[in-house]
Amino acid sequence: MAIIRYKPTSPARRNMSVSDYAEITSAKPIKRFLVSKNKTGGRNATGRITVRHIGGGNRVKYRIIDFKRNKDGIPAKVAAVQYDPNRSANIALLHYADGAKAYILCPVGLCVGDTIISGAGSDIKAGNAMMLQDIPIGTTVHNIELQPKKGGQIARSAGTFAQLMAKENGKATLRMPSGEMRYVSLLCRATIGQVGNLDHENISIGKAGRKRHMGIKPTVRGAVMNPCDHPHGGGEGKSPVGMAGPVTPWGKPALGYKTRKKKNVTNKFIIKRIN
Repeated sequence: MAIIRYKPTSPARRNMSVSDYAEITSAKPIKRFLVSKNKTGGRNATGRITVRHIGGGNRVKYRIIDFKRNKDGIPAKVAAVQYDPNRSANIALLHYADGAKAYILCPVGLCVGDTIISGAGSDIKAGNAMMLQDIPIGTTVHNIELQPKKGGQIARSAGTFAQLMAKENGKATLRMPSGEMRYVSLLCRATIGQVGNLDHENISIGKAGRKRHMGIKPTVRGAVMNPCDHPHGGGEGKSPVGMAGPVTPWGKPALGYKTRKKKNVTNKFIIKRIN
């Protein structure tokens, strides 16, 4: 998929780029797979803002995606590749041989007319899904389950993938997209290949309004605030943060401060961290 770069015909167009959407073959989603999304504005049930910088944005509907891929032995034909406003990856519409339909994440190389299947004994080709115990070592996978039958949770954004490094004692060793090495049960399912829409990371937003269309409000730096509004605020001209490291507006350490619980029960599954 290529990227279209605009000429600077206006300040908003300068440095802006968009995808050419060459992979998209159908624009109209199937109605029964759409679910309404309520906007929260970052507020919880009591009306307090608990997540900042959220608000506005275009109205979108959620597409129900089949992350479990548990229709074993039934071939499915790719009927269309569609845009999903809720994620960076594109989605593929499957027509199963038994008449069922479903959306899945569209991997690299999957085109309209291709046939895919899930379950043991499936070919090792992009789009097929099976348990990790049936996948050869060294294969790149995405949409990986962390718990059997729960549905894929790992490597679902555009261009991401994990690699199966080893299999022993009922566990598979996976190299995660972050570089972390982790144990996952061999009974967990994964989909072969890399998530598509590889050029998504190269798109330049270009203007603030486009970010507002996504429902993301501006983030103001603490250094430009007054001392009463942020710990970084105040000073004549540009000033350093004035402390050992940057902090949040509430004084909690930020940027490099580890927030993972030291006694997390899943620590035993992590072999090598990225830092």
